Amino acid sequence: MMRQLVRYDLTVCLHMNRIMQRYHPVRPFFALVSRLGDGVFWYGLMAILPLLYGSAGLVASIHMLVIAGLGVLVYAVIKKATGRPRPYSVEDAITLGAPPLDQYSFPSGHTLHAVSLTLVAVHYFPALFWPLACFATLVAASRVVLGLHYPTDVLCGATIGAGLAYGSLTLLAGG
Repeated sequence: MMRQLVRYDLTVCLHMNRIMQRYHPVRPFFALVSRLGDGVFWYGLMAILPLLYGSAGLVASIHMLVIAGLGVLVYAVIKKATGRPRPYSVEDAITLGAPPLDQYSFPSGHTLHAVSLTLVAVHYFPALFWPLACFATLVAASRVVLGLHYPTDVLCGATIGAGLAYGSLTLLAGG
């Protein structure tokens, strides 16, 4: 069963990566999305929210900053413990589309942060749902298209990110 999952993971990764190889505008687009998802977009959003929404924006930004820091700790520990190599280093047919931040693949930290920060921001400002959900989805897709992650890395990153967001929101609500 596990071998089938690994084989499926690699097959999907290969297919998505071939899109980048065949259609040249795909690589720069997803490389930009990935770069923005590396923190640039999220920290920019955290800086803008207080300007747009005053103290409510500041509270949301602080909450997002705390979740971002916690997310870094969580995924760093998991990456070190699992040591899963990235797809481009396992399969020669996968072309690396952007430089990796580290050597390990599992879980996707970009996706973890995209999901957790989207959920926290949308909790405070529901009108941000569509733009943030679309951006988070593009970040998640970029990681596979660029050959940096397997689909299961992205799925697990999203799950962990959702857990961090909902856990923090539950704590703030008092249980």
